[in-house]
Parts: sequence; structure tokens; C-alpha cells
Amino acid sequence: MSQTDQPADAFVLYDLRVEVVKGDRPMVCNHKEGDFFTLSGENLALPPGQTFPIYSLAALLPLLPAKQRETHRNDWMTTDAEVACPDPYCGGRFRITRIGKRIFRHSEVTLVPLDPPGFRAEPA
Repeated sequence: MSQTDQPADAFVLYDLRVEVVKGDRPMVCNHKEGDFFTLSGENLALPPGQTFPIYSLAALLPLLPAKQRETHRNDWMTTDAEVACPDPYCGGRFRITRIGKRIFRHSEVTLVPLDPPGFRAEPA
């Protein structure tokens, strides 16, 4: 679907893959190099039988919606891909990779109208 064929309320989010990579110190938490999960829209998926520690996930969650969105090429969110494990003694890192784009429609993800009362769009 081209940009001109998209519904007026369409927007794009990146699908993400978050993978455990080895840092400069031994890993001490419950994650192994190569473990991963994917994020498509609001849905997080793990491979069958794999787990992911909630403390690491808690550190990653605030960054994921920003990584899903288009960013300016000069924005650090565009270039920086690795996040350190929140345990200061663990050498694990998490690489966030944009793996595809998905089109969503405002009308399918919320009941709030596009221009709710009191809404003021930013000037173009």
C-alpha cells in the first residue's frame, strides 16, 4: 500500500527485535546470549520455551515505544541500539533492532477521535 493509498488515519510503527548480546563482563542475570523477543504493535512475543527476566524487561519497556516510531536521523534514538542490563554487576546488553514496518489505523487502536475537544495540532 503506497502512502497515497493509505487511509487518512493511518500511521506506521516499526516491529522490533530485542536480543541479548554479550557485554564486556560476565552475565549474572537470567538471560542468555541470543535470547530475544519481538514486539509488533503492542504485542510482545517470546519463542516457545524461552523466558525473559522482568527486571530487564522493566528497563527496556520505556524505550520500546520510542524505537517503534519514526525518528529524525540525528536523534540518538535512531542510532543507539544497545541498552545495558539494569543489574550493575551484569555484563548483559540488549540490542534493539527495527525489523519491519507495520501500518496501523487510529480508528482500530483507540476510541478517542482524531481531533478530540481541546486538541491543538502542532503547526506544520
